[in-house]
Amino acid sequence: MMPVSALAVGHSEQAAGSDPGGHGASPVLKLRLLETSDLHMYIDAYDYYRSRVDDNVGLARVATLTRAARAEVANAMLFDNGDIIQGNPLGDYVAQPGHLDPAQGHPIFRAMNHLGYDAATLGNHEFNYGLPFLEASIKGARFPFVCANVEHVDGSPFVPRFTVLDRTFTDEAGVAHTLKIGVIGFTPPQIMVWDALRLNGKLRAQDIVDAARRYIPELRARCDLLVVLCHSGISAEPRVGGDENAALYVAGVPGVDVIFTGHAHRVFPGPDYSGLKGVDAVAGTLAGKPAIMPGFWGSHLGVVDLVLKRSADGWRVDSFHTEVRPISQRRDGKVIPLTQDDTAICEVVEPEHKATIAWMAKPVGMTAVPIDTYFAFVGPDPSISLVNEAQLWYTRPLLAGTEAAKFPLLSAAAPFSAGGMGSGAFVDIPAGPLTMKDIASIYVFANTISVVRCTGAEVREWLERSAIAFNTVTAGEKTPQALLAADRQTYNFDVIAGLTYEIDVTRPPRYDQSGEVINATSHRINDLRYAGRPVRADDVFVVVTNNYRAGGGGSFPGTGQKKIVLNAPDGNRDAVLRFVADRKRVDPPSAPVWRFAKPVAPTIVTVDLPTSAEALASSRPDLRRLSGAPGGLIRYGLTLA
Repeated sequence: MMPVSALAVGHSEQAAGSDPGGHGASPVLKLRLLETSDLHMYIDAYDYYRSRVDDNVGLARVATLTRAARAEVANAMLFDNGDIIQGNPLGDYVAQPGHLDPAQGHPIFRAMNHLGYDAATLGNHEFNYGLPFLEASIKGARFPFVCANVEHVDGSPFVPRFTVLDRTFTDEAGVAHTLKIGVIGFTPPQIMVWDALRLNGKLRAQDIVDAARRYIPELRARCDLLVVLCHSGISAEPRVGGDENAALYVAGVPGVDVIFTGHAHRVFPGPDYSGLKGVDAVAGTLAGKPAIMPGFWGSHLGVVDLVLKRSADGWRVDSFHTEVRPISQRRDGKVIPLTQDDTAICEVVEPEHKATIAWMAKPVGMTAVPIDTYFAFVGPDPSISLVNEAQLWYTRPLLAGTEAAKFPLLSAAAPFSAGGMGSGAFVDIPAGPLTMKDIASIYVFANTISVVRCTGAEVREWLERSAIAFNTVTAGEKTPQALLAADRQTYNFDVIAGLTYEIDVTRPPRYDQSGEVINATSHRINDLRYAGRPVRADDVFVVVTNNYRAGGGGSFPGTGQKKIVLNAPDGNRDAVLRFVADRKRVDPPSAPVWRFAKPVAPTIVTVDLPTSAEALASSRPDLRRLSGAPGGLIRYGLTLA
């Protein structure tokens, strides 16, 4: 245990029959708090896109760890930190009209009820299917939801801002005490951007820290221990207000005892956050408070062990220990499961699990060529081409007769599963039938179609923001250099169809991940053309994209609420489905939209690909196998010349 100063003081109400501080010493009580976060509907250890068991994911695996963790101690509580109902085909299936049975309840809440959660908060993805579905879903949860910074437009809370749970625990002397456990929740205020179409005029979201400062004192006065469920990542950058990653700032609010984090799909404590001011990535503290981030998709269980002591002033945290327990590990390039399914959890959701597998197998059309994302960061990508072609096909009739129809129509799409997101999976669809599973693997998010109007200058900057996916390489360097930035977000590598352009990776990136200009004189985008002519700064375009990007998600120039000229009622994935069904047979364009600029001297860059791409890579004259790479991948060299 790691001794700390008193983190908070509460005022407990003595339970009948409990020790009023006797036995000659102050009571000492050990309490274990457990956390899951960012489950994203991964209940079974199963990959619906590839129809196989996936040992990296699943609440069913975490449930086994949870039961073991509870068995080790006398006192335990279990919390979830949001992003529960959306994120994989099972979530999409349940969200289809008529698929949620109110009498049975949402399958993930049936599973969580079975496991005995104490409380949860809302993640930003909870809102992706709209408020009616969210409200119908959480009715089936037999535990409270809390979220302090989201409210109706009249100021009333959407769900309770916080709750106080009365729980009876046994101290080290075997004496029972009833403690009041205060639980408060927060979610990124960016939901009003990311899901504006679904939320505007219905909800509003406050800054996380402002809401924490407003409501934590009230909760502190009513509880013995205060737990924060903060669906937000960890940033040590100066707070600017409206921050998406605000967990560290909230931890510094007086009155917090424990803070659970999430949203960023990372693990804490751990090296991801080493060296940040106010963060101890070894002990697992934010601003000195015990903190946990337990990965995503059920990859880890977060554990905080507290030693509580009671004095005349009430209970206080005397010491603590934090850890994350993984459900699997990678060894020699292979995934080794560290636990097994909790079969009761699997049985709870079996009807929807089987129905989703059948739903995913339905054919919707044919593809004349293989569709994969192995080479999405090297050149033409058929998955991006298909999405862009479908978005243009869907949008043209909607714009006909409008003011926007007189401007050139472009389409922006990104590769979602291309090695930099989630478990590192790629799209790999052979020529032949296209099923629902295939379409869902190409477009994994529940986005809706949106169109923005922007200038040629803004389009160029949009592409500059996209080009931060690449490292800066030195021309002529003899040693092969890694092409892709380690922190790339595949869903932010937009390719804009209708244009052609070069990306010069020998120039430093103009933007950082937050969308801030960091190299004002640098430009990676060259030879930007529309219909063969150079794009001028004052040209006007309309760009079809998704609601996340159009509303400002990712902080791309040319986007934001004031830029939107159309919010369509249908999803981007639905547009792809309808396009494939209409064409019956598709042949995604292979003509390059973008290419690498030629450096002043031949330069070898490297890309790491899975073994499943080996046959395709060996058939490409521009790739040469170099060696193995971490994580069971194969490293290839690409010569820029």
